[in-house]
Amino acid sequence: MYKRIFVKLSLHNQNTCLQEDLAYQTEILQDVSRTFALTIPELPPELRVAVGNGYLLCRITDTIEDEEALSAQQKREFCDRWLHVLQGESDAKEFSHDLSNLLTLSATERESDLIINTYRVVRVTNSFSAPQQKALRRCVRIMADGMAEFQQAASLDGLSDLDHFNRYCYHVAGVVGEMLTDLFCNYSEQIGERRDDLFALAASFGQGLQTTNILKDVWEDQRRGACWLPRSVFQQHSFDLRSLSPDHTDPRFVDGLNSLIAVGHHHLTNALKYTLLIPSHETGIRRFCLWALVMAVLTLQNIYKTPEYKSGQDVKISRRAVKAVVVSTTALARFDPALRLMYNHLARGLPKTSS
Repeated sequence: MYKRIFVKLSLHNQNTCLQEDLAYQTEILQDVSRTFALTIPELPPELRVAVGNGYLLCRITDTIEDEEALSAQQKREFCDRWLHVLQGESDAKEFSHDLSNLLTLSATERESDLIINTYRVVRVTNSFSAPQQKALRRCVRIMADGMAEFQQAASLDGLSDLDHFNRYCYHVAGVVGEMLTDLFCNYSEQIGERRDDLFALAASFGQGLQTTNILKDVWEDQRRGACWLPRSVFQQHSFDLRSLSPDHTDPRFVDGLNSLIAVGHHHLTNALKYTLLIPSHETGIRRFCLWALVMAVLTLQNIYKTPEYKSGQDVKISRRAVKAVVVSTTALARFDPALRLMYNHLARGLPKTSS
């Protein structure tokens, strides 16, 4: 009898801890990502927790990458330790204690709080089904391995060429598209029937969003001593990235910028194709995809029309535009022809790749 009582108390305590961890996850998402805090609630309830948790796992990885006080070697070591934590091979609290003690002002207060509470995020991860855990861990492993590699080569010289740029975008964002696809397919048998077609476009979706972010944040990255633009693209326009400065707008730099806008435009067109492969009755998943996609297109338009921008804030879309995105895509989420028309209208005039 005492054994049964002990088991019941143990399960009750576990459930209480999990509920507290879930409440923490919901709260911290609001603080570390306004975009995901906006889009994740649109997902079906069965997906919200897993997708939110996946984002936080990636955000912990991002925090390691972005921490200015860490050397490239330290970043690699912490990425390795982080992967061991996720596999249950290392203690999460020890990892978060060691990392949080090294964080500086380059991490926000809420990012620091997320690191301190890593163990809570991981406890939520461990509550998922085996396929969900596999998808999340695969994503973080690929992301962490790639970030460690690229951080060691980070400089103001930029990445070598477009292939190098695309590989970087895959490791930090394309793999997230694959993770989401795994979660979507696990959630719905009907979506799972389209897995091959979705996977063929999933990385491109993520790369479109990341290309947009790189262009938006080019000046902030430069101030941190990094440039993620591909040198070869700008060399084709006789521009040397080492002379990059927000104090002037060289027409040759703008030509290179437009070439990358075309790359982003191409990936976002694939993102629309991906979204339309989601069954039309899955309006929550469609809205989740559409809001990110359309906001990226509008940001690319701002960059294209304002090549003299000096910060990401200069090309950030307005709250009014965000509201318009929410209203329009909610109304059109089920209607493929209308969504294609809307996308073509919003992307009108953006540079295109030759292929």
